[in-house]
Amino acid sequence: MTSTPPRPLILPALTGLITILLLVSSCVTTRKLTYLQHEGTGNDIINSASPPPYTIKPYDNLYIRIMTPDPKLADMFNAIPGSMTGISMTEQSADMLSYTVDGDGNIKLPYAGKIMAAGKTIDMVTDDVDKILKAYIADAAVTVKLVNNYVSLLGEFQRPGKYLIYKERLNIFQALAMAGDLGNFSNRQKIQIIRQTEGGNLIKEFTLNDRSIMTSDFYYVMPNDVIYAEPMKGRFFRMDQFPYGVILSALTTFVLFWSVLEN
Repeated sequence: MTSTPPRPLILPALTGLITILLLVSSCVTTRKLTYLQHEGTGNDIINSASPPPYTIKPYDNLYIRIMTPDPKLADMFNAIPGSMTGISMTEQSADMLSYTVDGDGNIKLPYAGKIMAAGKTIDMVTDDVDKILKAYIADAAVTVKLVNNYVSLLGEFQRPGKYLIYKERLNIFQALAMAGDLGNFSNRQKIQIIRQTEGGNLIKEFTLNDRSIMTSDFYYVMPNDVIYAEPMKGRFFRMDQFPYGVILSALTTFVLFWSVLEN
């Protein structure tokens, strides 16, 4: 009595490999990628924390422009006399015309002397400059803006980089949108933000999957914030760029071909 030769294990092995690839390709669930999850209704009203006004710090750059009906008087106080006449302000021109807050927290305005700026808001510095100028010009208009108003987005973003903030009340999701959103394999449960404070750099870790972020003090982005999105654990290669379709097609063709040979 002759025994039947063992069935080759290639076909079952390839079938198992295809199954594993399908499981791996779908390992990132929708729950891990969904923002603002909540067990309540979809029409919840959440009162977000109001962002505190930004206080000026040493080595910040302040753009200060003084306008008067008399151009000669304006030139006396502006950083570069006559340079802004008929020219719209750009990021580069504002940087060139900015005053750097020194290590002691002061700025030095031409003819007006030193003005303490550190620890004050933009509105407070504007009022201080306006009061000083009244001794020279009765009808001067003062504009003060923060030049180094950036947020840095690092890690698992579609377009990580340094972005200029154009508005005061910029929330975390608007900041993410500037970088094209987080990547598919970004760990949304462990987002870190580094913020400069008077006591040093503060590092806060939070999740974007829960709606509670909207009540956090870190819901609104501050100038010079650094937001870091770490990758999910166990990610060793760019799974979103792995050619699953090509490999599965080739394996499927091979399995079909092998089945024909066996029959």
